[in-house]
Amino acid sequence: MPQNFPERKQKHCYEEAAFCRLHRKVIGGGMLGQFSDGYILGSIGISMSLATGALSLDAWWLGLIGAASLVGLMLGSLFMGPVADHIGRKRIFCTTMAVFTLASVLQFFVTDATELFVLRLILGLALGADYAVGLTIVSEWTPARLRPRALSFLMIMWVGGYVSAYVVGYCLQFIGGDAWRWILLTCAVPSAAAMIVRAGTPESPSWLIGKGRADEAQALVDRFIGPGYCLPPQALAAPSAGWRELFSTRWRKNTIVGGVFFACQVIPYFSLSIFLPQVFKQLGMEDPYTSGIIFNLFLFLGVLLGTWLIDRISRRLFLTGSFYLCAAALLTMTVWQGIPTLWALICISTFSFIISAASVLEFVYPPELFSTELRGSGVGFCVACSRIGGAGGTFLLPIVMENFGTVAALSGCVAALLLGGVVCQLWAPETGKKRAGQAAARA
Repeated sequence: MPQNFPERKQKHCYEEAAFCRLHRKVIGGGMLGQFSDGYILGSIGISMSLATGALSLDAWWLGLIGAASLVGLMLGSLFMGPVADHIGRKRIFCTTMAVFTLASVLQFFVTDATELFVLRLILGLALGADYAVGLTIVSEWTPARLRPRALSFLMIMWVGGYVSAYVVGYCLQFIGGDAWRWILLTCAVPSAAAMIVRAGTPESPSWLIGKGRADEAQALVDRFIGPGYCLPPQALAAPSAGWRELFSTRWRKNTIVGGVFFACQVIPYFSLSIFLPQVFKQLGMEDPYTSGIIFNLFLFLGVLLGTWLIDRISRRLFLTGSFYLCAAALLTMTVWQGIPTLWALICISTFSFIISAASVLEFVYPPELFSTELRGSGVGFCVACSRIGGAGGTFLLPIVMENFGTVAALSGCVAALLLGGVVCQLWAPETGKKRAGQAAARA
């Protein structure tokens, strides 16, 4: 039944409001959070290469620690998405950065591989919660016309954090044997900044409406947006939905597409970028760390292109085209025996440029696939699938490289990209003209 909204003379829905201080706060908090997320994940690659001797890291420990944050991220997003749909977005959004800051500081004091693994797992749990809730609350507060652009800016910040961690690590590697500790400690800086900016963020009106609390939602709109704006007149109170609804006839196809697309993107993304120095060494590059700077530069340039493209081409074309082009770049390295160093760098830079451009879809597409009452669970499920794939790929890559070589590792990445391309070509719905507050297309 439609809710009995308070009597009002407002003419415009709050989703059509002009950009204001609250939007700046929510989007700014989301952007700093994503910068922290990317920085935390990006810091571990170069740190592990420097800590191998100090912590006695073999291929198994390298894989476990590299995958720990992704495993935690999978668990956090899997369970915190439904929790956010039940208790709201605000509390989780405002507390995850405190966990980031504390765990980041504790990394400085680890004495063995087990302690570092546990802390990276804890960071991953908080990362998963932040992925599921951060995207959702930014999507639900941002004006509809600015939503795709705002969500793509979150991805720019994530890539910016990921690249910055590598650059900081590259600069700090020369300070001595404990350089890896200082690199990990720097994760606390962006996390603390995000914690400060997020303090005081209000609850999502969409979530309150879904809980039948329209009066509270209107009060927040009046306070933070202005008395000239109202709630969507067609809004319905909808109960929180769980995992069973995600796999109902209506939502099954969207759920599968969201999970497969996200997983197949991050398997090669994280597997190659986390172990970039090791991959470049096996490819015969004389200075793998400098080559890594070039790789990360193209990551950043790619996400800028993706932000420009997101409203200019269809979601389906962006999805399928990027999968196939990335697969072609890595396939070239796989089949070209004895590929010259320059061409290997060109191919892997092409891959990083395209995969980073397409990664903008990770923040824009999943929220568009689900309606308000399912969005936290749906986005959480998509993130969880991606981190299952990312953790598996990250754990296996150093082992596969040690036992079977770089070609075998690259072949696995190509297979994941082709799978993603085929699934999206067959079943991905076009959502580019939908608002996140609307129900996604029926399967």
